[in-house]
Amino acid sequence: MQGAEAMSGKLFAKAVLVTAVSSSVASLVLFIAFPLGAFLDFGWRFPAVLCWDAGLSLLFFAQHSGMIRSGFRARPHVADHYQGAVYAIASGVTLFVVVLLWQASDASLYVLEGHARLAAHAGALVAAGIFVWGVVVLRSASNLVGARAIRAYLRSVRMRPVPFVVRGPYRWCRHPLYFAVLVLFWSNPDMTADRMLFNVLWTAWIFVGARLEERDLLAEFGEKYGNYQRKVPALLPWRGPVKI
Repeated sequence: MQGAEAMSGKLFAKAVLVTAVSSSVASLVLFIAFPLGAFLDFGWRFPAVLCWDAGLSLLFFAQHSGMIRSGFRARPHVADHYQGAVYAIASGVTLFVVVLLWQASDASLYVLEGHARLAAHAGALVAAGIFVWGVVVLRSASNLVGARAIRAYLRSVRMRPVPFVVRGPYRWCRHPLYFAVLVLFWSNPDMTADRMLFNVLWTAWIFVGARLEERDLLAEFGEKYGNYQRKVPALLPWRGPVKI
């Protein structure tokens, strides 16, 4: 009986892991490949469109930042080895909702043409490269979906604490992934009212989220992270690479 329960638990863990990876990848592809407002049109006009889009943004912010906080993770909602995967699944589903239900606005604020448009596209490509670089130097992109904890559970081994190591773009700024995402947001050459709302709200959320994340990192790593904070800029890599 115990063997059957253990086998059932491991099958469930594998299913959770597959779901976490699938939802994360699919939602990111949807978010990157398709413009906001491309799927459903409710026929609304200003200001209903912007109010709805702001609500979708706040929904994502509440889920994404709320579930990752140490205070939430300390509560006995979910077993420790499932927390990262559950977070990835919830984030993927919420991002799906944002992309599928976002309403486009007819109001165009500006359209970049010629060299300005080429520069915007070039900036987006560079930012995409920085984002990939930042994920790669984390050693394993699967850690972002909770795979490390589930694999330790499947192997019946204790997961070792993640050491504080600074490498790659993290020597330039403390949040290179956030920096890359901000560049991607603002390099869009076709700016509509709903896209401007998106950029403003999501930029503000990134700044607030970075501050909250750093509070947790400082509590986890102590003076090591405090020293890193003093030497390396948060979002803008204006000092060049710093040796830690």
